[in-house]
Amino acid sequence: MVMKNVKDVKRGFKQPNYFQVDHKVEKIFKVEGVDILPSPIAWQKLKWTRKYFLKKPKEGYFVWIKKQIDFPFFICVSIAKEKTKQKLSNLLMIEKNLNISLLGTCNALKKRLSAYHKAKGKIILKENSILKYEHIHSWGQEDVIEPDYEFFLEKNSKLDYTYKNFFSPKELKIKTKFNLFKEASSNINITVDCINTKVNIEDIMILKGKNASGILKLRLVGKRNSKIKAHTQILADAQSKGHLDCQGLLIDKNSEISLSPQLVCKNKLSQITHEASIGKVSEEELTYLRMRGFDQKQAIDLIVNGFLSI
Repeated sequence: MVMKNVKDVKRGFKQPNYFQVDHKVEKIFKVEGVDILPSPIAWQKLKWTRKYFLKKPKEGYFVWIKKQIDFPFFICVSIAKEKTKQKLSNLLMIEKNLNISLLGTCNALKKRLSAYHKAKGKIILKENSILKYEHIHSWGQEDVIEPDYEFFLEKNSKLDYTYKNFFSPKELKIKTKFNLFKEASSNINITVDCINTKVNIEDIMILKGKNASGILKLRLVGKRNSKIKAHTQILADAQSKGHLDCQGLLIDKNSEISLSPQLVCKNKLSQITHEASIGKVSEEELTYLRMRGFDQKQAIDLIVNGFLSI
């Protein structure tokens, strides 16, 4: 699937607005009302971006969406060469009153590249803006991956964010921080399907403004020889509402899942809740599917796919 997706991009099946392979920007497809630049050039030309980048970036993308666009904006970053080390600094800004859909894909073109991919980025949603962001990862079996993103949701902005990892790497370290200001809202879904993978997840949602609200959901599957640790937190600074939902599904006896949900409330008018569970594949479900003609693997795959659909 990784190879197919990248070939589709090269054939123009779905034109990326920003397309990078290894350290080279292969294509920038410009759109009216949107500034798209490699991050080093944005740092040089737009001095106001420096307060977001903090230090001069070596690679990555800058996207500033200033007008409404009526199609999904598409960013694609790939690794093609063995032992490539990507260190991306990314910045995405959505201006006021816009309703934007974004598809971001990061992937390896081969299974055994022993590559390293670190993406550190900031996403800013201006007042009354809406962003639906689907973030998809597909990696090789020996890669080390570290996405590290911080979101800023200004007054009355809305974020619908989904992170999916279809092909798991050797190591996956996810850090995500969501800052919600007055009346901002978010719906966050993180799904990771692991095989021979070491995973460490650190997510925090900070409800900073009055009437901010957020839901944070994790669905984690531990297949063959996987070790998964997830520390997730909702912090309520102001009168707000939040819910944390962490669930793990353990498939393999040699795998391990550790969930550490945490709620921190600093305002007596806030309401924050959580639920967490780790389970195994139900024998009843397996029997039901086997009786309808599915073999063991097919039945487990169906159950896992259903579990990951949030």
